[in-house]
Amino acid sequence: MDYKILKKKVRDNILTVTISRPEAMNALNTLFFTEMDALIREVTGMKEVRAMIITGEGKAFVAGADIAEMVDKNQEEGTAFSRLGQKTFSSFGKLDIPVIAAINGFALGGGLELAMGCDFRIVSTKAKFGQPEVSLGLIPGYAGTQRLSRLIGMGDALYLLMTAEMIGADDALRIGLVQKVVEPEELMDAAAKVAGTIAAKGQQAIKKIKQVVRQGLEMSLTDGEQLESEQFGTLFGEGSEGREGMKAFLEKRKPQW
Repeated sequence: MDYKILKKKVRDNILTVTISRPEAMNALNTLFFTEMDALIREVTGMKEVRAMIITGEGKAFVAGADIAEMVDKNQEEGTAFSRLGQKTFSSFGKLDIPVIAAINGFALGGGLELAMGCDFRIVSTKAKFGQPEVSLGLIPGYAGTQRLSRLIGMGDALYLLMTAEMIGADDALRIGLVQKVVEPEELMDAAAKVAGTIAAKGQQAIKKIKQVVRQGLEMSLTDGEQLESEQFGTLFGEGSEGREGMKAFLEKRKPQW
């Protein structure tokens, strides 16, 4: 596909995707979702890719959804636009590889929802976060009401959703919204370093970690434990990465994944 909004680069088994619509602060529109859906299908077939980083071009990660596209939608069209974004961001969780948000600037509204759809978030000290939808008489539509409360707890989520307050990187780290804060010039190197660390691990285990954690969030503790045990056991089979990793440890050598 000939991408107009997304720029992609593969290096050292890591796919970096840059949202490039800086004149609109990388606002999310239908074309973005079309391209991102196509890219996710493409990534599924890229066996050499072991991690994916998403970032934004310019001073914004994503400053929100494209209000100019949304303003004339009717109720049915609004619902459909919400479902479109939910489907795309949910697909990040279904990929076998980790999806890392490298947040360079404003991550507001749909931009924060995109970031929360990723597996974790590494951010610049200049990053800003918020869900300002109530200021427009709206609510988040790309699962922001659901993911934010799961990530930071109900109280902090309701506070940010109801006040539309914008917070900085340090506060985002304090409440658990992001995992690492670095200086702006270090952002992409830091994200690549984390991605590279993960890419060097057993990829069957990385896949199962993501699967078990994400599925377990929707289960009871008992069912989650059962899922963990089953997936733990699969890594003991002959020829599995688990068996190779344990042998390598005992033989004091690097595993051959």
